Amino acid sequence: MPKLNPYLNFDGKAEEAFMFYKSVFGGEFAGGIHKMGDAPGCENLPADEKNRVMHIALPVGDDLLMASDIVPSMGHKLIEGNNNYVSIFPDSREEADKLFKGLSAGGAVEMPLADQFWGDYYGSFTDKYGVKWMINYSPQK
Repeated sequence: MPKLNPYLNFDGKAEEAFMFYKSVFGGEFAGGIHKMGDAPGCENLPADEKNRVMHIALPVGDDLLMASDIVPSMGHKLIEGNNNYVSIFPDSREEADKLFKGLSAGGAVEMPLADQFWGDYYGSFTDKYGVKWMINYSPQK
């Protein structure tokens, strides 16, 4: 069975929010805090956006609470309703393809499933009911 995890978006407050969540839940960030300026292709971001969070994850029990900041210079806007995703971690690449194809039918693909620079097979979309989803197969796990 695939694993589901909440994924939150912030407008420059992801690190602050997650420091707060860490103070409440305890634990350590899984994999550290990844910044926008560290990602390939983001060299030309405005200086204030390079320090925004690309990805952060806090283990809470057997689950992960995850987040990133939006990037206004890339046209991102934080609007209530787009600050939450359901992030699915399937057990195989084939399951990722099946879930992506099935759930995105009639919806809008944000990022097609593809191999990503961080090593995972990832894609995102909004389904036909307005729910935002991320599919993330990690072959290392």
